[in-house]
Amino acid sequence: MSEPSAEIWLVRHGETEWSRSGRHTSTTDLPLTDEGERVAFSLRGRLADVHFDLVLTSPLQRARVTAELTGFGDAEVDADLVEWGYGDYEGRTNAEIREEVPGWTVWTHDSPGGETADQVAERLDRVVDRLRGVPERALVFGHGHALRALTARWLGLWVTEGRLFRLDTATLSTLGYERETPVILAWNS
Repeated sequence: MSEPSAEIWLVRHGETEWSRSGRHTSTTDLPLTDEGERVAFSLRGRLADVHFDLVLTSPLQRARVTAELTGFGDAEVDADLVEWGYGDYEGRTNAEIREEVPGWTVWTHDSPGGETADQVAERLDRVVDRLRGVPERALVFGHGHALRALTARWLGLWVTEGRLFRLDTATLSTLGYERETPVILAWNS
């Protein structure tokens, strides 16, 4: 049996008003800022001459528009790529939440009315299963916490270990293999 060789390229969406101000954004469907559009468009040249067997995007406009601006307006929408559901913490900053729940992070605490780590892992495992079947290369447009959690699942880690992977807006990261072991090939570039 041959060693797996697929590469999974991840693009976090461009900046929104809430990502700029540190407000948690899951289901609120915000547009990109002008700067978010500009930086997303700047990724176009890095992706232009690369063939992808599969291109996926979250259904939320900040990811879809990022895909369009980079030249992948025909990306397949996959609802499993939505951002971690923050529930009652939607639109709030860490500082605001920590006034009520000291030390709160999405990685270590539940979000009332939001998704649990188990629920996030279940849906992102479906995405990872799809990506493992890609022969050469896939491209995925998504969100900060969800892509970090997806990376953890790619590596065989629990979803909350995504806390270890900082991911800025409009950045490119690549997952792949070293022999048969899933690895990070490039991050947050």
